[in-house]
Amino acid sequence: MKQQTTALHSGYIKDSQGTMAVPLYQTTAYAFKDAEHAANLFALKELGNIYTRLMNPTTDVFEKRFAEVEGGEAAIAAASGMSSIFFAITNCAEVGDNIICASQLYGGTLTQTQHTLKRFGIETRYFDVHKPEEIDALVDDKTKCIFFESLTNPSVDVADISAITNIAKKHNIISIVDNTVATPILCQPFEYGADVTVHSASKYTTGQGLAIGGILVERKGLLEVLKGNPRYPQFNKPDESYHGLVYVDVPLPVFTLRIRLSLLRDVGAVLSPLTHGYLFKV
Repeated sequence: MKQQTTALHSGYIKDSQGTMAVPLYQTTAYAFKDAEHAANLFALKELGNIYTRLMNPTTDVFEKRFAEVEGGEAAIAAASGMSSIFFAITNCAEVGDNIICASQLYGGTLTQTQHTLKRFGIETRYFDVHKPEEIDALVDDKTKCIFFESLTNPSVDVADISAITNIAKKHNIISIVDNTVATPILCQPFEYGADVTVHSASKYTTGQGLAIGGILVERKGLLEVLKGNPRYPQFNKPDESYHGLVYVDVPLPVFTLRIRLSLLRDVGAVLSPLTHGYLFKV
């Protein structure tokens, strides 16, 4: 399908009522068939709805639709663009680690990386988006991601995505691109080597300024970067908070899976299903 058709129809299989519009499933909890069914869902032996802080049928359509428009494998929605950025970075880095960011960033992203993440023990190092060659000197064994915007907000600096992502690949580091201003219609960062994209869905996705939302997309095949990579032990060692799950051993898109089962679960920056009626105007 063309992008325009994908944006209108992808991700939604008509329900038993045959509705053309995606229903708003305004529910927090879901019925389990029995105790075994519930246990299987939590253990990922079966896939299905557990609780709306983790997933929701309306949200699921939005995530699938946006991932396809972006050209990625999977997506996870969040309460805002800033929460999507927070999830993307903290899925890679923790106390004692550092991240590398372009100095030309949206003001809220600058304050999050300069101040808030610093209080979490994550150091941010900056490079000029027009001088990707500065990145190499900033990388060490504690560097966990490189973050930049495809088109900066509000200065509209144009990043050389391939140049930056090639450096990330050389060091086996995750690259994250904020593609809010360009949108998937004008730019698809995965085609230029990016690993993860984030968006403020409050901007061009919704298009009319009536809803706050964010979304994060991971590229196809990102598992290859994460599996066995010493930079990312959180994906390769048992997660004590989730039954000892080793994320790289699960046959699902692992970057978004870890956000869903760990960060979204604990931080709770989730979209209300009522918001999605506005966000489907991708």
